[in-house]
Amino acid sequence: MNRTKIFLNVGGAGLVLSAAILALAAGCEVREAAPPAAVVAVQSPNVIVQDDYVYYPSYGVYYSSGRHQYAYQENGGWVSRPEPRGVSVNVLQASPSVRMDFHDPPAQHHAAISRQYPKNWKAPVSDKGGNEKRQDDKGGERTGR
Repeated sequence: MNRTKIFLNVGGAGLVLSAAILALAAGCEVREAAPPAAVVAVQSPNVIVQDDYVYYPSYGVYYSSGRHQYAYQENGGWVSRPEPRGVSVNVLQASPSVRMDFHDPPAQHHAAISRQYPKNWKAPVSDKGGNEKRQDDKGGERTGR
């Protein structure tokens, strides 16, 4: 038997057309491919929380409630850690403290703060008339407004 092979050069369009004809002939539905879905990354809005500090003069330690970190000087530099050094949290919190009104790192204010609130600083106590009473360095009281 004599066989003749026939090759046709139909190009890319011919192949697509041939595939569509074969699919229709087989009862299949031909659909155009959908474009890939867009990837959308949703990020939560940035929330900026200002640092707030409480200073414990007896220990030279600042606490930031927003960061849950204690900041203090160690080996000539500033460190920030979840626990204070050399004192338990309970003892620290029972010592005199002052709420700070700055919102940047304590290192930028510590020289002035440590002069204003020395290690032996005691919180003022108000009497019934609204007068502040502070203990002086000898344990006595001073009255003032």
